[in-house]
Amino acid sequence: MARGAKPGPPAGGRSGLMVGLLAASATFSLFLIAGLFWGWSVFYAPGPAAAQGDTTVVTLPSGSGVPAIAATLKQAGVIRSTDMFKAAASLTGADRKLRAGEYEVPSRASLRSVIILLVEGRVVRHYVTLPEGWSSAQAVDILMRQPILTGEVEVPAEGTLWPDTYEISRGEARAAVITRMQRARDRNLARLWALRGPTSVVRSPEEAMILASIVEKETGVASERPRVAAAFSNRLRIGMRLESDPTIVYGITKGRPLGRGIRRSELDRQTPWNTYQINGLPPTPIANPGEEALAAVLNPPRSDELFFVADGTGGHAFARTYPEHLANVARWRAIEREKAGLPPVVVAPEVAPEVTAEGEAAAAPAAGVAVITVRPPAPARPALDRP
Repeated sequence: MARGAKPGPPAGGRSGLMVGLLAASATFSLFLIAGLFWGWSVFYAPGPAAAQGDTTVVTLPSGSGVPAIAATLKQAGVIRSTDMFKAAASLTGADRKLRAGEYEVPSRASLRSVIILLVEGRVVRHYVTLPEGWSSAQAVDILMRQPILTGEVEVPAEGTLWPDTYEISRGEARAAVITRMQRARDRNLARLWALRGPTSVVRSPEEAMILASIVEKETGVASERPRVAAAFSNRLRIGMRLESDPTIVYGITKGRPLGRGIRRSELDRQTPWNTYQINGLPPTPIANPGEEALAAVLNPPRSDELFFVADGTGGHAFARTYPEHLANVARWRAIEREKAGLPPVVVAPEVAPEVTAEGEAAAAPAAGVAVITVRPPAPARPALDRP
């Protein structure tokens, strides 16, 4: 041995140490492989079955962290282990991408499938639609029929809601949805009022909503709304009553369907909304009008038409004069009676009988022919002071 050299461990000792290290490494590797295999099997294996049906609904509140999400999923019965979920979310990087919302988790969905569902944000979406021309009372009815919404809500003022389709969330308060509808109405009314043209007779956004609601209820044909708005604007301009049937109905039902024809006594009944009995506009809207009706009253086309009546096709026949209107009414009455299998009809204005040259009254209609009297419109009053 060279002078100064230190003796090393025996060869047999070094060999035993190496064998021990290799054995430990092999054991660790086996455990690691077994653990990875177990983790892989848990990650991809089918999860718990749904308690009822084919899916389980789970709602994850906004702002929930991974532990809270794991606890919610475990409580709902869609994962078996919160620790495995947290570990899988961390190892896959999903812990920073999980999204809140309502989910429908398929029965026996694997842990991997659940994580992908939450990362991609495949939430359940619920919608509620307020149709154009529906009243505020009907809007409340719509919301009360939504089981995912909560709380009671009072009927808001007529014309304060914007007809549209709104996304709603499970557990959301009905009052909050009403507030969203009202804010949408305010935004859209302000936007459209800024585009008001010189042919409009309304003097304020509130008047615009009132007239638009009447236009909305008078016709379901979108292309007719500007023409109806022009006819009503012409009537207001010359001080002529609107004489709109939907205003009679609103005075009776306050926004719910009448379910039958208007009776003569109701035509003559004094209500604040009956435009056969009042001058000008009623005090409030009679429905929640949509954008097309509102745009029509804010920019009606130039026209000299004052009258319109149903034409049997779903639309209306328009007229400039009362005699033209009577002819249109006669055609409509004939269509109605033909559909009902009744005899023909003669439409006569409420005037004295026509007298012949010999001084005798004109002959009455033939037997079996019905006569319907149409009253002339209320006489025009002095034109309103409208811009």
